[in-house]
Amino acid sequence: MCLENFASQIIERHNKPEVETKTSKELLLNPVTIARNKQEKVLIEASVNSVRISVCLKKADDLEIILAKRFMRFLTQRAEHFLILRRKPVQGYDISFLVINQHTETMFKHKLIDFIVLFMEEIDKEISDMKLSVNTRARISAQAFLKELVN
Repeated sequence: MCLENFASQIIERHNKPEVETKTSKELLLNPVTIARNKQEKVLIEASVNSVRISVCLKKADDLEIILAKRFMRFLTQRAEHFLILRRKPVQGYDISFLVINQHTETMFKHKLIDFIVLFMEEIDKEISDMKLSVNTRARISAQAFLKELVN
């Protein structure tokens, strides 16, 4: 993650993430997609002054789709607390991170990378735990309902 302060070539005194604005093709690197399967993938888009990392999570059934959508909505509403989290993900992905040169100047690079990797590891575990919790609650309520029908 070698990012540097790079002013806009078009507008004077502007320093916007090139990966977002895409004003100069020569400042963008080729995007890299890392995929475990069709559903689980990561898109890494890099430029001279920013990196955008977009993650598509595993969604095996309808319940996981709903849980992932709600959890991502919860996180994106609190994006100002995460600094590198984008409010709106890239089309086709569940969540996106934007790391700009100012982040690498004020934070440790290895800690930023560790945070993103840990996030991707923990998010699947969180969604699986939520799915188990929902299934447990549904089983208990179904048992209570059927018990009332028998009596």
